[in-house]
Amino acid sequence: MEAIRQQHRTWVRHCCSKQARSISVRRERDGSTASISPWQSCMVAVGGRWTNAAKSKSIPDPLNGEPFVNLPDTQVSEIGPFVQCLQSCPKSGLHNPYKNPDRYVLYGSVCAKVAEEMRKPDVADFFAKLIQRTSPKSYTQAMGELTVTRRFFENFSGDQVRFLARGFSNPGDHQGQISNGLRWPFGPVALIAPFNFPLEIPALQLMGALFMGNKPLVHVDHRVSIVIEQLLRLLHYCGMPATDADLIHGSGATVGELLLEAQPRSTLFTGSQRVAEKLALDLHGKVFLEDAGFDWKLLGPDVSEVDYVAWQADQDAYACSGQKCSAQSMLVMHSNWRKAGFLDKLRARAESRKLDDLTVGPVLTWTTEAMLSHMNKLLELPRANLLWGGKPLTGHGIPECYGALEPTAVFVPLDAMKDPAAFELVTTEVFGPFQVITEYTDDELPLVLALFEFMFHHLTAAVVSNDALFLQKVLGNTVNGTTYAGVRARTTGAPQNHWFGPAGDPRGAGIGTPEAIRLVWSCHREIIQDYGPVPDSSQLKQS
Repeated sequence: MEAIRQQHRTWVRHCCSKQARSISVRRERDGSTASISPWQSCMVAVGGRWTNAAKSKSIPDPLNGEPFVNLPDTQVSEIGPFVQCLQSCPKSGLHNPYKNPDRYVLYGSVCAKVAEEMRKPDVADFFAKLIQRTSPKSYTQAMGELTVTRRFFENFSGDQVRFLARGFSNPGDHQGQISNGLRWPFGPVALIAPFNFPLEIPALQLMGALFMGNKPLVHVDHRVSIVIEQLLRLLHYCGMPATDADLIHGSGATVGELLLEAQPRSTLFTGSQRVAEKLALDLHGKVFLEDAGFDWKLLGPDVSEVDYVAWQADQDAYACSGQKCSAQSMLVMHSNWRKAGFLDKLRARAESRKLDDLTVGPVLTWTTEAMLSHMNKLLELPRANLLWGGKPLTGHGIPECYGALEPTAVFVPLDAMKDPAAFELVTTEVFGPFQVITEYTDDELPLVLALFEFMFHHLTAAVVSNDALFLQKVLGNTVNGTTYAGVRARTTGAPQNHWFGPAGDPRGAGIGTPEAIRLVWSCHREIIQDYGPVPDSSQLKQS
């Protein structure tokens, strides 16, 4: 046992020590961010080896703009080994029900060991702070991401990986014939993940790909890719074969060229709609997508638990500075909620968020100027008004390439959205602490449902009501893939215990559950066994 503890301490020192001294979120009395010295360089993993690229680039600290991550900047001229590794994997994968089935058991063991490591306070704290420093969010939110990831590993420990590959059989037409439906890997695959959940999204999708027998190439947004590198090192420590997955740091353009040359059998992309549609064309449709999410919350006519609903609405719109694909982009409230003082309670919660504890923080994909410009365009719509926020954060060193905005809400009347140009503007997703709020009456529910029908993205939604007939009406006429219903309904919820993904698009990807893993990372193969006996030759007739 002491030898195991010593091995664990060695891993922590090897992978984490230099980072751990830099990742604390510490602020001076004047409100400025404490100085952070540059971290050691990241590395790429290809063919079972950790190596460097010829060039590197410095990633700015999102809190003060100082360089704090040195990242390999892989060039197109260096993609050869990655292409070769992908193409070396057969279409039948690294394992399947007929080939190397012991690897299903291997990954159950790896999951158990990773979960055990993540339960250790120093490992959990390291990953939570690493998440917090690369994609700034409160410590509670960062630790929540680690907890979801750990529970995922717990869920797929033991025999659970092999159970993912469970098939079915049907009797045949004659003696000796039986058909077997099997889950089969794609073989060489790719996984592209965003910045906002730097551990949870790539971890869950990477493991899903590995469970089903694929060999994945992983690319995560360069601003946070150090997180998945550290997880990959932990996976190796816990028994994952080093040659099973490759990791590339570099620009999207380089990775795009790599995918065009390697032509993986399937690619999972989580991120913007623009890139998703380009990949779908470049890779001839061999993609699964979880792209943009303009997510709505509908408050029904039955008002109850106003304090709780206001708290949840604040969490959904502004936690992680609104940088969740499931963040509440539009709040549609029945007029009864305004009368009950709901907006006042929501405003009070929004205005209590502060940079000191990162309950609001840097926005990594929208600048302050871009968010304010969008807000001003909304305010030009008839009878639109600013409910709260609308000002840049002050007293910080967040670099201009990122955004820094107070939690903001703009009210837009429902009838103003009838204009197509206004509808397009209102339903533009702002990946930051920003939401649109509107109001409806009983007679306007059909207009609200028409609004939802014409939206383009159907990831998450929430229907806050305990009125069974109202829920039946709304749920029966909407399509969002992950929909919460009831007084505790939320839009943000991507735990390990239920499906998370869009609906209404045959390319839509899920994450986390057995159903999601089977859908995204395996295909159906039918093998019909037909051993005989054969009929007498006199019975064989030509047709």
